[in-house]
Amino acid sequence: MRAATQCSVVESVAERFKATRARTLELCAPLTPEDMMVQSCAEASPVKWHLAHTAWFFESFILREFLPGYRLFNQDFPWLFNSYYQSFAAFPDKKLRASFSRPGIDAVLAYREHVDRGVHQLLDYLRDEAPTHDALKRIELGANHEEQHQELLLTDILHAFSTNPLRPAYRPADSTQVENKAPQLEFTSFDGGLHEAGHAGDDFCFDNEMPRHRVWLEPFSLANRLVTCGEFAAFMADGGYKRPELWLSAGWDAVRANGWRAPLYWSDGDGAWSVFTLRGELPLSELNAVPVSQISLFEADAYARWAGRRLPTEFEWEAAASSRPLHANLKIDGNLLDSGPLRPMPAEQAATLTQLWGDCWEWTASAYLGYPGFQPLGGALGEYNGKFMSGQMVLRGGSCVTPAAHIRATYRNFFPPDTRWQFSGIRLAL
Repeated sequence: MRAATQCSVVESVAERFKATRARTLELCAPLTPEDMMVQSCAEASPVKWHLAHTAWFFESFILREFLPGYRLFNQDFPWLFNSYYQSFAAFPDKKLRASFSRPGIDAVLAYREHVDRGVHQLLDYLRDEAPTHDALKRIELGANHEEQHQELLLTDILHAFSTNPLRPAYRPADSTQVENKAPQLEFTSFDGGLHEAGHAGDDFCFDNEMPRHRVWLEPFSLANRLVTCGEFAAFMADGGYKRPELWLSAGWDAVRANGWRAPLYWSDGDGAWSVFTLRGELPLSELNAVPVSQISLFEADAYARWAGRRLPTEFEWEAAASSRPLHANLKIDGNLLDSGPLRPMPAEQAATLTQLWGDCWEWTASAYLGYPGFQPLGGALGEYNGKFMSGQMVLRGGSCVTPAAHIRATYRNFFPPDTRWQFSGIRLAL
């Protein structure tokens, strides 16, 4: 029985690893080697770097530690493709990643193949070990880490293409006809009281989702859908970006310093607004019912004030999401990467909560902090999440480029409040 259980655990992890690694390469299929070199802002990274760094993670934290006799692919790669792990190795300045013309893409792909062979060799070895072996947990962490970079790869290439004068599309235009009128905005009420928050069970989660703990919530209500482009355009038309009374002080400073007057990727050429997407330029007039995205926490908060509402806390969001059943096959059902549109889509006609999963990450009013009793992972991996617990805000729910296997009700995304290049949007609360 033990051998059968161990084999099933190893096979499950092996399948997740194989599928995740293959999807990363699939996402690169529409790109040229030149596309993969572009780093269009300091927050983003070149696609080629994402390809190398995700291999680096498996090599650095799994193969070097758990596979006997493992040989590094290249002696320079442990520091060259380190991201931010100060206790692991020195690393180049992030904003210089576009200067890594060497190694070339062929060498990076060979690096990935070398690492893949090592992980499969390790998995063969683990078939005779305990199903709780630390190496299996690390491989699962590595797959989840790569899924994060799949999402970043798409958000980064969208930003890169938006700066290209030719405005190329990552994928051909989607011919799917969508509703141009959103369902009426309504609110679903939830009881207050003592709620459990944080991850429960033995399946995978990140360290920042633990430990499970109790939180007190006052009665609250959440909007049945996300705020749309049409609704945000009304905020703009009412002088939203010109009214300091609507903004947090740091937000108003960001508006003036950056010249914000619309969400990122909105442009008003020829007297009409359009929105740049992974499927090319789309007229705003066709996106009235589509969730607004690529906005900062400051913009989300200002809109909520203008609308006479507020942003939910992350615990209100989690309590609401946890009360809603998942899809019948126990997988998240929503507009995520697996769905295919690669952009937010209109809400369904429903009076209850919709768009909890996918479309846009939802800004919350909660600062990104450790839960009571939070313990980071040991060693350099302790820097994975814990070192960012200052000056960041929590987002929930996933986006149209988040892998479906990657998201859950307790998942905590986080970014600084002025971040705009992510698929981030607004759900109102009362």
